[in-house]
Amino acid sequence: MHSVDTVVVGAGHAGLAVSRLLTDAGRDHVVLDRGDVGESWRSDRWDSLHLLTPNWMSRLPGWYYTGPHHDGFLSAGRFACHLERYAASFGAPVHGGTTVERVLAAADGRYDVHTDRGSWRARHVVVATGPHGTQAVPEGVEGGDIEVLSSSRYKNPDQLAPGGVLVVGASSSGVQIADELNRSGRDVTLAVGRHTRMPRRYRGMDVFWWLESTGRLSRTIDDVGDPMAARREPSLQLQGRNGPEHQGRDLDLATLSAQGVRLTGRLRALRGGRAGFGAGLTVTVTAAERQMHRFLDAVDQYVERAGLSSEVLPPDRPQPFTVTGWPTELDLAREGITTVLLATGFRPHHPWLGVPVTAPDGAIEQHRGVTAAPGLYVVGQRFQHRRDSGFIDGARHDAHAVVAHLTAGAFPGEAGSDAVGSGEAVA
Repeated sequence: MHSVDTVVVGAGHAGLAVSRLLTDAGRDHVVLDRGDVGESWRSDRWDSLHLLTPNWMSRLPGWYYTGPHHDGFLSAGRFACHLERYAASFGAPVHGGTTVERVLAAADGRYDVHTDRGSWRARHVVVATGPHGTQAVPEGVEGGDIEVLSSSRYKNPDQLAPGGVLVVGASSSGVQIADELNRSGRDVTLAVGRHTRMPRRYRGMDVFWWLESTGRLSRTIDDVGDPMAARREPSLQLQGRNGPEHQGRDLDLATLSAQGVRLTGRLRALRGGRAGFGAGLTVTVTAAERQMHRFLDAVDQYVERAGLSSEVLPPDRPQPFTVTGWPTELDLAREGITTVLLATGFRPHHPWLGVPVTAPDGAIEQHRGVTAAPGLYVVGQRFQHRRDSGFIDGARHDAHAVVAHLTAGAFPGEAGSDAVGSGEAVA
């Protein structure tokens, strides 16, 4: 059994952020991943996927994007290469092709990390596997003769059997996949649940510029009334694509409906080749419209307070969208639907974590990344501490907090905390 100070589980952006800070602090550590650096961006994403956040938001400790398209959007494959360069820049001790099978508390207060390629005993373990665990499958879904496919297994339209597609879920993945399938000539039905409508650009600036400038992304979990609801907030209805045909293009229910995508309410059941849908689509759409306008109101107020009216464009809000007359039940065979594609999000899943730190829903219980088990940490969870914790850009804040606590037993700014290098060096 190998001995090491810290084992980081996961070589994505969150795990590498922790590794960079541990390297700066002179801490002996390894980073374990089932595949290569950024593996999930290669194997668990569809072919045409681009980041939702602009390139300038690909900030990690000691590293940020310096390419030619500052306001563009990296493809999943190019972002994986971005992470590879980041890991190489500081010699990250990544052990690829190493699947963690079990993490157990050892008798001496340390942890035994068992993998398919040997074991490590460590004083600290940092779980950095990201917010995606296992596909959340709605209750009452029984595929039968209909292929039911997870969005993590979807690659492109040619992969699917000929015929129409029922896409379940209208957050970022669902609307992007529905759009791609529709543009490929497929008949697409989109089952719409709770969602967040948002323009790609507002008053001439990307929506993420406004989210950051208005302080929305830096809100902490202590600032919200219902932390559980905040952590389950749907992802934004956006696409991140390059080229003049996509520049600033909104991707929402209004866009998809105009293209011919049929909208229904939330999927209630799927069995015997029949799909049943909820009757509350109007209420769902109205709630999303209201939420979007509340945010845009806040942006307009910020513009006035900051004296930016002459620096940005006038308000250019999306047109209101209403929907009427959707089906509440479909015979899939009669409709020519041969595939049901689930874009219903993911739920936490850590079957290899043999330490009692998970909540009933599978999420790791923590405060600012620190769990109740001494020496066991987590980074990269949704709304872990800040609103942007689950974004690429936000993981750096949680990484700083975790490494400061790991090395000094305190958070940054608290008595006894050591300074950990945080310079944003040009990559």
